[in-house]
Amino acid sequence: MTDNPLTHRNHIPEPCHVGIVGTGLIGGSMGLGLRKAGWRVTAFDPDADVRAIAMDREVADSMTESFEALMDAPLDLLVVAAPPKATIEIISNLSTSVPTMDVAGVKSPVVSAAPLNLRFVATHPMAGREISGPRAATASLFSGAAWVVVYGDADVDTVDVVSRAITDLGARIVAMSAPEHDRAVAAVSHLPHIVAGALLSGASGTPEALELSAGSFRDLTRVGSSLPIPWVEILKTNRGPMLDAIGLLRERLSEIESAIVSADDSLLQMLSEARDTRRSLGAQTAQVRVALADEPGELAKVGRAFANSSADIRDIQMRHAPYGGGGVLSVSVRPGEESALRHALEEAGLLVVE
Repeated sequence: MTDNPLTHRNHIPEPCHVGIVGTGLIGGSMGLGLRKAGWRVTAFDPDADVRAIAMDREVADSMTESFEALMDAPLDLLVVAAPPKATIEIISNLSTSVPTMDVAGVKSPVVSAAPLNLRFVATHPMAGREISGPRAATASLFSGAAWVVVYGDADVDTVDVVSRAITDLGARIVAMSAPEHDRAVAAVSHLPHIVAGALLSGASGTPEALELSAGSFRDLTRVGSSLPIPWVEILKTNRGPMLDAIGLLRERLSEIESAIVSADDSLLQMLSEARDTRRSLGAQTAQVRVALADEPGELAKVGRAFANSSADIRDIQMRHAPYGGGGVLSVSVRPGEESALRHALEEAGLLVVE
């Protein structure tokens, strides 16, 4: 981790005027979130159809027809919310005194592309969805998320306005160097996409296996529903750290294979360590499962049960029935609150699955 210049800051400016280049999922969500926090938002997207959807979603107070028009606005912060290659091209050609930040998923090439005189802070929010575009944008996308910030040599005013934008979106700042970031995301973000793709590709040749797929397979492969083209670009841009991560995974799989062949206790140790690591990722939860029928009003009953139980809902996952509607809804709650939720669901006329 790198030193956080916020510990040396002089002030944090009041909400101000931000310009956003790119109004897809990330840029659109930033626009919605910052507007909600009181910022004025002006945005541009090179795709006219995306601009139209962004205007309809009101991700900005105003949309410009060109990048030049955006840069003519009296901005206090510029956000480049584009894929890595486009981000590198935009950043490398920028000539502005406006504090600037990016949100690309790879940091080293972006940092290297930034002109020395650019007031620039490289960042990456660790948040997203399997669907993209401004229709998927939401003001709450970054709430509670880690947001990596590579401060570099940015001046204190640039650091202040970038940090204010991030905290106003509800995220928590994690200071890192660009190489640290690229190695970390290769392991916990980029590699899982490759693994999900490999699992889905393997299972697609076995229809009976897909027929039996349940929660664990769906959880492991959730990110496989993301659009492939942006991820191909991200993976190729982060080539070195990705190859290192793949190599480490290959070594681990070889160790697991050897443990299965030898039938010794090493497999138990590996799985136990994995379980401990997974449990350390977040607060412990208790799970309640409820069966939903294929009929109108089932989710409304669940919503009323949530309200009546006052349970702290931590996560919701739906496993749909294979042929039609309905399925099983798994709800994660704070430990100790599962009984109240079960009672409320049963009072609402729903079947709780043990």
